[in-house]
Amino acid sequence: MKLYTVKTPKLVKSLFPKLVWEFSVTSKIIYLTFDDGPIPEVTPWVLQQLSKYNAKATFFCIGDNVEKHPEIFNQLISEGHSIGNHTQHHVNAWKVSNDQYILDSIHCNETFKNALNSSKNTTTKLFRPPYGKITPHLVKKLRELDYKIIMWNVLSGDFDTALSPEKCLANVIEHTETGSIVVFHDSLKAQKKIRYALPKVLAHFSNKGYTFKSIPM
Repeated sequence: MKLYTVKTPKLVKSLFPKLVWEFSVTSKIIYLTFDDGPIPEVTPWVLQQLSKYNAKATFFCIGDNVEKHPEIFNQLISEGHSIGNHTQHHVNAWKVSNDQYILDSIHCNETFKNALNSSKNTTTKLFRPPYGKITPHLVKKLRELDYKIIMWNVLSGDFDTALSPEKCLANVIEHTETGSIVVFHDSLKAQKKIRYALPKVLAHFSNKGYTFKSIPM
């Protein structure tokens, strides 16, 4: 079992107050986010599920996957979803130098630009650190590059190989509320759990009058 918390503790949020953990909204809005794509085995299916509820989401893409699957990347944008930088190679901020981390993030941004259809002029300033790992120094450097660092307050746990699909669903149902930023992964590792949980999450909260919106880029 991996060590993580489903609901982000207030202490953690207080240590990094310049990061976005949730949104203060008065209407019933939820912000679904998907990390680690795009990949053909999962991402198009996620888009199909979202479209059934006219739901918009935010996809934090790995640059290397965007290079391999630019058509899916462009589909995300054409269907009205937001995109965010998740570094070029999904690097761990605690295991590489600060310079290497920033260069990898810039590389990802350039990959996005190169992958976009020529008719589009889309840029993003959304960034999510892989593994949720970041340092105060890197926060400062990324903010100097005008990035808005998006974290979360609900972690589905779909990446956890020891977690059942049912528990993944319960994690989201039990902890999500108005303004929550929820993390799923459109990845091979997570696909069994996301295929079980995502349709049920969309149905559950839609029936309760919630809408799903993307984070403005």
